[in-house]
Amino acid sequence: MVGSSHEALHRVFQKDPALLTRAFQKVLRVPFPEPRDFAVLNADVTEIEPVERRVDTLMRVETDHGAYLLVVEAQGKKDERKRGSWPYYLAYLYEKYRCEPVLVVITQNSTTARWAAQPIRRGLPGWDSLMVRPLVIGPDNVPVIASEREAERDVPLAVLSAMTHGRGAQAAAILEPLAFALRTVDGDTAAVFGQLIESCLADSRAKEIWRNLMSEIRYFFNNPVAEKVREEGRVEGREEGRLEDRAEMTLRILEWRSIPVPDAVRERVLGCSDLDQLEVWAHRAVTAERAEDLFAGGGA
Repeated sequence: MVGSSHEALHRVFQKDPALLTRAFQKVLRVPFPEPRDFAVLNADVTEIEPVERRVDTLMRVETDHGAYLLVVEAQGKKDERKRGSWPYYLAYLYEKYRCEPVLVVITQNSTTARWAAQPIRRGLPGWDSLMVRPLVIGPDNVPVIASEREAERDVPLAVLSAMTHGRGAQAAAILEPLAFALRTVDGDTAAVFGQLIESCLADSRAKEIWRNLMSEIRYFFNNPVAEKVREEGRVEGREEGRLEDRAEMTLRILEWRSIPVPDAVRERVLGCSDLDQLEVWAHRAVTAERAEDLFAGGGA
């Protein structure tokens, strides 16, 4: 016995399942493949046993245009199961919080980034009942920040750059200017950023360079003189300190890589008063085969 219009409106399709496909064709004007068979399934979608499902990071963001849930997923490789779980996460979170969910996928791999960016479509061809469009952050759209000044302007973005490019050929070029930029934030923050970056570096040489750079950063924060200059923010002292630090770091990178440094090279680097030129030499030190390669193409 049908007791309400609500029940009647869907029970008619249980009585004649083929009516639903005819409704697609004749009422909705949506093409539907000719069915071969029908099976009416149990309509109960209650999950009796708890199923553990976790997103990597979930944040609620309030804006002038409303609140959003940012669902952040770190993805190392293709995983077709995520094309089922991601829509589930978003639907569940919307039902729980009544707040618009936004899926953000972050990866270090270009192939994975292209895979993750593909819309997830569920429904009929040409008529999606559900579509999920992840926002993807990866090495193809995160800029390479290899300039100290640029890194200082936005340290967290420079950290993200180092992390997303941590498995690529450009990772080492980002590290040295970023290490100097980390001196502009507090010591605890610099330590956390340093650990995050190290975990994302794949190349053993890049890891070694970064660990040594982090040793220099720890020395900087524990050195009373350096801390005084930093806190007082004296322009002249900071500039001189940056010149000295950059010159010494350039030479240390060569030494860490077991590249002999002749006295003439050492004197030229230590005597340079052009920060931009020292920055160029520091970048070259990461890949140079000989100390003299720092000066390839001229310079001060």
